[in-house]
Amino acid sequence: MTAAAPESGPARILVVDDDVLAAGALATIVSSDPGLEVVAVGHSAADAVRLHAELAPDLAVLDIRMGDSSGIDAARAILARDPGALILFLTTFLDDEYIISALALGARGYILKQDHRALIPAIHAVLRGQTVYGLEVTGRLARVGERPAQELDALYEERQITERERAVIVEVAAGCNNREIADRLYLSEGTVRNQISVILEKLDLRDRTQLAIHFWQHGGRLPERKD
Repeated sequence: MTAAAPESGPARILVVDDDVLAAGALATIVSSDPGLEVVAVGHSAADAVRLHAELAPDLAVLDIRMGDSSGIDAARAILARDPGALILFLTTFLDDEYIISALALGARGYILKQDHRALIPAIHAVLRGQTVYGLEVTGRLARVGERPAQELDALYEERQITERERAVIVEVAAGCNNREIADRLYLSEGTVRNQISVILEKLDLRDRTQLAIHFWQHGGRLPERKD
């Protein structure tokens, strides 16, 4: 099982992009951070699956489109073998279907290649247990849900989701980890973990990534932040 973050030494990163030059550039960017180590560079979905199985990196950065296959296919195979694998998609394609497919699979993030300055912060955020969308992706997610927010309210009423649980769901959808949720809602981390477990059971969902996708797909909207 892939660990969320290494206890000592640099985090081991796998980079896969079918563009050789792009893959090299990404590896150079990642390697510039002393807390990160690129353990391998691949150029296809098959490379991603094979290298992940062989090397068990702490996190894999995958291109979304790779020749005859895709990063989605690679992620599906990786997560089938290792459900705890951390996967961050980095792509030039801001496509709603790709975004939903990637996050519904259990990927921990989806950011644009053009925003190369966000890559290292995104990697560290995912290693800390956060889900990272990127500003442009968050904007698209806010428009993905075709259902009105009232339908989400009705569903929450039906499944007996309390006001506190709804607040936790919003923070999960915003990509916050348990500590951040605890700080924002003045709860203990243990309470947050328990709340999320209860919510997942009530909504018949597997994990917090599915919970975030469920929120967006059913018309959820994030409140404006003052901080």
